[in-house]
Amino acid sequence: MKIGFAKHDLPKKGALVVGILEDRTMGAAAADLDHRTGGALTRAMAASRFTGKAHQTLAILAPSGIDASRILLYGVGKTDGITPRWAEEAGGGIYAALAGSGESEASIWVEAGPASEAEIAAHMAYGAMLRSYRFDKYRTKEKAEDKPSLKKLSVLTERAADAKKLFAPLEAIAEGVFLTRDVVSEPGNIIYPETLAEEAKKLAELGVEVEVLGQKEMKKLGMGALLGVAQGSVREPKMVIMQWKGAPKSKDKPLAFIGKGVTFDTGGISIKPAGGMEEMKWDMGGSGTVIGLMKALAGRKAKANVIGIVGLVENMPDGNAQRPGDIVTSMSGQTIEVINTDAEGRLVLADCLWYCQDRFKPRFMIDLATLTGAIIISLGHEHAGMFASDDTLAEQIAGCGKEIGETIWHMPIGDAYDKELNTDAADMKNVGGRPGGSITAAMFLKRFTNDVPWVHLDIAGVAWAYKDKPTVPKGASGFGVRLLDRLVATHFE
Repeated sequence: MKIGFAKHDLPKKGALVVGILEDRTMGAAAADLDHRTGGALTRAMAASRFTGKAHQTLAILAPSGIDASRILLYGVGKTDGITPRWAEEAGGGIYAALAGSGESEASIWVEAGPASEAEIAAHMAYGAMLRSYRFDKYRTKEKAEDKPSLKKLSVLTERAADAKKLFAPLEAIAEGVFLTRDVVSEPGNIIYPETLAEEAKKLAELGVEVEVLGQKEMKKLGMGALLGVAQGSVREPKMVIMQWKGAPKSKDKPLAFIGKGVTFDTGGISIKPAGGMEEMKWDMGGSGTVIGLMKALAGRKAKANVIGIVGLVENMPDGNAQRPGDIVTSMSGQTIEVINTDAEGRLVLADCLWYCQDRFKPRFMIDLATLTGAIIISLGHEHAGMFASDDTLAEQIAGCGKEIGETIWHMPIGDAYDKELNTDAADMKNVGGRPGGSITAAMFLKRFTNDVPWVHLDIAGVAWAYKDKPTVPKGASGFGVRLLDRLVATHFE
């Protein structure tokens, strides 16, 4: 969908969107339209349940007195509720209301006062862009009437030039979100370690330095934990290291983001039940987020030095697959008894975390992973679980999540949970039992962080949206790209 900005002017065709305040109070634009159409807006509201509450919609088809083919009334709610986040949700809601309407063009009339109008207009366009995402490349027989009709969206504001300037970095972030959604949506026969590494390598076009380690290099580094997961697959594992050097003169340590990239997870020898296993194509959601984040940061030219590392494997149950009871040696030298081969993501991240802190000495490490089903039992699909060794960093992440609507719940960690990983056969085992399963998984990861400030985000419940949300259509959500971009922009640039 093409998005543009223009000065206030009544469109010659397509849909026109105007805001209505709570209790059906009209702003200047709506009042003028009501006058031009002989009171069509007033009559339509009186005959409906539309009151102007936030995000309500009411469509009025082809009123006389204007050239537009329809007017969409959009509920603004109370004026003190108009924020950038509100604008994003409004843009997404407007797109959803018009996408399948048959209209190919739409114009949104923005009135928000001179101090904030450009910002509100930019974020409204951003929300519409985020909601417009659609993964349909394999739908070869879809009927035209089932596809979105909206191709062009104009945001009308007296501060069009300023809004366009503010939209540019937001558009770059959305493109990062779209990359994440793309790779997470792809099936396991299309996205596997080699092809996902190739997607990451394309970031070099934006100035990201990209290295790819293969099995030989990782074996030489002693990454027995990661390689143990991969040994049952014909797909060679990869580790991708991405560097964005947006502050070349800075002497600060780089920021580091690490993603779990199990491109398909059968569970290995501890094989999963057949029902729902197809969803395990998105067990690489953490790596997808990190790759998308690096695209967003590079696309908007973030003034920060950032490391992105993803460990990419496929977990399969062939005759060479690791067995329950096997003991592997991680890059750190710590040994791990593999009790359950379906607790594989933490093995991948163990070597990624150690490699990251050993090579780059980062200011902090934040890892993302669709790590445990236990976090879904705890938090459902509304919050990501956060585990942290640094409370200040955790509070910063949680605050950014509230601002943009990617919500986080701070979970506990502690020695009592860590002791559940003790075993007689090795330095640790890879599972701590069913009670507190997401917490013991986090404690496992913490053993590979040393004293580097660390946060683990378990995104198993939020990497995939099972229903439409204002700026997130059903499917791969891209969770974490916007959150971590905001963290970098607010606290580290």
